[in-house]
Order: sequence, then structure tokens, then C-alpha cells
Amino acid sequence: MNRALDHAGLAALLDRPGVRRVLAALEAPGAETRLIGGCVRDALLGVQTADIDMATTLPPEAVIAAARRMPGLKAVPTGIEHGTVTLVAEDGPIEVTTLREDIETDGRHAVVRFGTDFDRDAARRDFTINALSLDAAGTAHDPVGGLADLQAGRVRFIGDPATRIREDALRILRFFRFQARFGAGAADEAALAACVAARDSLDRLSRERVRAEFLKLLAASGGPALVATLSATGLLQRITGGVGELGRLERAAAAALSPVMRLAALAVGARHDADRLRDQLRLSKAEHAQLVGYADASADLRTRAVVEAAALRALAAGHGLPLLTDTLAILAGEPRPVVTDEALSALRTLGRDGGPPAFPLAGADLVAAGVSPGPAIGRGLSAARKAWLEQGCPVGPAVKDELLIRALKSAR
Repeated sequence: MNRALDHAGLAALLDRPGVRRVLAALEAPGAETRLIGGCVRDALLGVQTADIDMATTLPPEAVIAAARRMPGLKAVPTGIEHGTVTLVAEDGPIEVTTLREDIETDGRHAVVRFGTDFDRDAARRDFTINALSLDAAGTAHDPVGGLADLQAGRVRFIGDPATRIREDALRILRFFRFQARFGAGAADEAALAACVAARDSLDRLSRERVRAEFLKLLAASGGPALVATLSATGLLQRITGGVGELGRLERAAAAALSPVMRLAALAVGARHDADRLRDQLRLSKAEHAQLVGYADASADLRTRAVVEAAALRALAAGHGLPLLTDTLAILAGEPRPVVTDEALSALRTLGRDGGPPAFPLAGADLVAAGVSPGPAIGRGLSAARKAWLEQGCPVGPAVKDELLIRALKSAR
């Protein structure tokens, strides 16, 4: 592979209003500020990113002072202890970091000092394609061969891969994510070998950092292929605590499902898997709920040899149409269930209609019919809802009357 790079994208990056304003604010005798990292890389690929980073020889205090003198800029010291100041412009925030040099690292944190050498700053970064920089005059600087690697679809560590990983073990997952997004062909052998050799260091990372990076990997276009490599090398089990359903992940990716649903497809076979992943990856309550919902919906589907239209409407009412649609996409082509053509047509109809009909009965209906508030209301509604789902979620005044009769019998 030898992709063409979009050098006009660099000019477009420099022409963004916020970029122009920040570069003008930080212009000073003997100082230099450049756009750096992912925004330069993405501009060369014709991608406009919202995340803009700059590196400067100015100390953080000077960056803040310069921003205060420039109308339309607000300085926020988001990481000033590490030399980072966020400058908020009219079209979004820009992170400005004073050049740094590592003094020592322990695989999670680095002790740094401020510097003035862009090449030395580039040497402390992770991958060659992330060490590109662009000065205010429009010159691209490439001290470590990132341009050639970007053209060729190569993801390489800067210098010795093992050393880069010892500095921060999260770079193991970042390597796989960047390979999934930018790589072409086989992964770099030296990098892959170093990642596998350092697998124990993943255990020292915070689960939150692992979660964020792994979900980004799952969202990448080449995610399934790289997750397969993680599985083959034993790294996947370190991350998820279990084995992976690679075929289901491929189907989830092909259906453009969310990263959390891709995680469900890959690693959830039952409810206990959702609980394990919640603990293993420090998932949010909402993310855990999605995994539990998928576990329940897939279990409900896989107990059925065939799903007819009425059953599909009931499943949509019970699990929600979006979740059911995602789950069917993940399970497509497996022996169970077989979804009939009529059921698929019903699914499309529900999508056009905004989802399944609402259960037509409420507790107030039972109270109006003479049932005292309390457990009897719950018994009656539960029995009526069960019957309604079994009938395929019918609608109409007669349906409500029939359900009320059933609910009253069960409430007694």
C-alpha cells in the first residue's frame, strides 16, 4: 500500500480560525509553536479532527499570559503541572503543551522537564505517525520517518518498542488501535513481539484507561482483525477476562453497532459475563445495562428455533426495538433462531412506526374498576402483560377490554 497524502489538508488546518488566533497569540521572539501529533496526521489523510494539539517552546505561564492579551482566547490550566494549557477559541479548544523531555518512567507515569527541542520531544512520543508537526509557515517536520510510514500504512514505535512500552504500558493497546485504524497488511513484527512480551504490564494499568482504549479499538474500522490478533496472542483474555466470539464481533462491526454493543457481541454470552466486564473494565451503569440487556435478549432469542412475526413484536416490546435489532444483527446466520421473512417484515414495519405499541393497560385502569391499590395491581398487570406479549402485542379498544378482564381475574 502507498496511500497519497493530502498536503492541502495541512493548509486547511492552518487556516482554521482558532488555529490562526492561537499561533498569532504565541508568536514571540526566539519562541516557536507548532501543531503536532494527531491533527497533523489526520490532516494529511484528509480528515478534519476536532482535537487540536500544539507544542511550544514557551513555558506554561507565558502561554497563559499571551492568551490573556489576545481577544477571543480563554486560557484554562487543564494540566499545567505537565505543561498543558487549554486555549478556548471561537471554534473550539486547543491544547498547548510546552515541549518536554522524560527524566524517568515507571510504565504508568513519567517524570518530565520542560525543553526547547522539537526533535527530542518527538523522540519521546509513541508512534512515528504521531510525531509529525507543522509550523506556522506551513512546513511539515518529520524527524522519525512518520510520513513514509503514514503513506505505507505502517504503525511503528519510535525507537525500541520495548522501551516505549516500559514508559507506558497503555501503548500496547494503542498499538493495536492505531494498527486497526491506520495499518495496512500485517502488523510490525518487532512491535507485536514487544506487546506480547510485555503482556503482564497490562495488569498494572487502571481499568478505566484500559476500558477507554479498548472501546476505541472496537470502534476502529479494522478492529475485528486486530481483536483476532489479541485473541491469538493471549492478550484478549488479559483485557476482558474471558474468550472472544470473533464472528459475532465481525457482524456487529459490519452492522456499524456502537462500541459497547461490539463489546457485548465479543464477550457476553450470559449475564455473568456482563457482570465480569463491568468489574474488569470499570464500565458505567449505562454500559453495564446495555450488556445485560443484550445477554437477556440473546438468551431469549436463542431459546427459539424459529421467530415468527407475532413473537418478534413481543420480543421488541419486551427488550426494546433498538436492542432487539442490534441483537438480531449480532446473531444473524447462527443456527438459532431462524427469523422468518414475515418476522423480518414486521421488524421493518416497527422501525418505520417508531417501535412496538405500548402496553394498553395501566394501574389506574384497575383502580377505576374497583381494585384497591397494592400488590393486587401488580399481579393483575403482570398477568395481562404476559398474555398481551404472547398474543403478539395486539392493539385496539377490544384488546384493552379483554386485558382488563384478565387483569381483574388475576388481581383477586
